[in-house]
Amino acid sequence: MLKEEEILLILYTVLVITALVAFAVVFVIAFQKRKNKMLLDKIETEKRFEKELATTQIEIQEQTFKNIAWELHDNIGQLLSVANMQLGMLSSTAPEDLQSDLQETKDIIGSSVQELRMLNRTLNNEIVLHNGLITSVKNELERFHRMKFLTTHFEVQGEDHLADKNKEMIIFRILQEFFSNVTKHSKAENLFVTLTYHKDMLDVLAKDDGVGFEVEEVQDSSGLQNMKSRASLIEAKFNLSSIKGKGTTLSISCPY
Repeated sequence: MLKEEEILLILYTVLVITALVAFAVVFVIAFQKRKNKMLLDKIETEKRFEKELATTQIEIQEQTFKNIAWELHDNIGQLLSVANMQLGMLSSTAPEDLQSDLQETKDIIGSSVQELRMLNRTLNNEIVLHNGLITSVKNELERFHRMKFLTTHFEVQGEDHLADKNKEMIIFRILQEFFSNVTKHSKAENLFVTLTYHKDMLDVLAKDDGVGFEVEEVQDSSGLQNMKSRASLIEAKFNLSSIKGKGTTLSISCPY
């Protein structure tokens, strides 16, 4: 039989070891929680920084677009209008054999002025915000169709629920980037755009029937990165896929 003192000593030892183990466990758990919190705070800080950076870049781009729109309207547009007026005055005194050429030149300048006005509407963010997404996309596609770049097809399904004009602006700029690449590189004959308004989500689908490309080869391109950063700002799902010989497809899913 153990003496009472020995039993008490064993009990005290067990209690001390248990307390030390419990303290160690609590310390490790608390340390891990603090570590995880610091990591989450760091990730959140990085996300906020990236979002602020992307927002600043987009604001600069929008201001640049607005400045270009003003230059087109106030300078180039007015110069072409003056040239058109002077041609009109010249045609009244020009010989008969030059009338046809003068009228053709006048018509070309008139068409150029009209195209500049349409381009101004898609570059000026205030006009885009005022017109809304559907009208802005429609105007852009009509411009491509009119200039015979390609045949465009536009469809709207459901009822417009997207009330956030800034989201509409960002979606339109993503589509503009896609349209620009289509007209420059795709050699497509047709461009299809569908806006589908669901109860709580807008799905945007744009595709062409062009030559296609390897998406991996353009992952670092400024155009693709620009589209991705804009989509992330509005928490939209973004996907760009392409198959050589079968065209390119862009899809955006944006919550209201």
